[in-house]
Amino acid sequence: MTEGPRPESLVAVVPPAHTVARPAPTPGRKSWRLKALLGVTVLLLGFGVYEYVTLPEAEPLVRENPKSTALMDRRAEEAREAGKKVRRRHQWVSLTSISKHAIAAVLVSEDAGFYGHEGLDTTEVRKALEEAWAKRQLGRGASTITQQLAKNLWLSTDRSLFRKAKELVLAHRLEEALTKKRILALYLNVVEWGNGVYGIEAGAREHFGVSAAQLSVAQGAILAAMLPAPRRRSPSSGSRALWKRSHWIVDQLSSVGRISGAEATTARADIDRLLGRTPAADSGGEDEGADDDA
Repeated sequence: MTEGPRPESLVAVVPPAHTVARPAPTPGRKSWRLKALLGVTVLLLGFGVYEYVTLPEAEPLVRENPKSTALMDRRAEEAREAGKKVRRRHQWVSLTSISKHAIAAVLVSEDAGFYGHEGLDTTEVRKALEEAWAKRQLGRGASTITQQLAKNLWLSTDRSLFRKAKELVLAHRLEEALTKKRILALYLNVVEWGNGVYGIEAGAREHFGVSAAQLSVAQGAILAAMLPAPRRRSPSSGSRALWKRSHWIVDQLSSVGRISGAEATTARADIDRLLGRTPAADSGGEDEGADDDA
């Protein structure tokens, strides 16, 4: 028996898949997006220009010593907010009235390339980035003495990139307007050296009972070693980091010929005496190491 022709009505017909076409962007929508992007760009540029032109100038510091600094004002505000009495020990001295050993200690500790850069030490920045990458965390700072001075004089203590950008601009202005000696003199006279203690003269008298001119190699090394965390690393704090850093600074002073081998040996013994530590007695893990408001 032969089959007849297959009825067309019995053949399954699968309709083609239906796709919804997206409407093409209208010229009006594109124009709105471009205008919005342009507006944001203009606002950011305008804000940046405003911040740049309103940042303080450094020329007045050629002859004038600032009566206060942003950091001093911030510390006073913190004390008042905590219901404490504001404490400020501060006395200006000339660069010639500071022990040469103390000056050398600060330089090797905070900014060994101070006289060779123009406010930004690219070598130290590279080393800091390499170390941070190797440890997968932010560690050592790379701020020059000029940058630290700019921050202490005029900026807040926050850690934002915006503050860092302003710090770089202000450091450039300091380098343009002032001599290296003047920058160093300002720094040594305003930097924080303990709770309510500002400047090396007040720091020397607060911690050792001597003037800045009378500081020994060991005392200068200890003061320099305090700088990364001056409110935590006092000579009476028992800080292991302070002891280690002080010895490292003496080693650096000896290696670059700023002190003799005999002076280095004496300084190491004085550090152990002043801080109440000896290599044999020193034990335990590393204590605090983070910078104060870096």
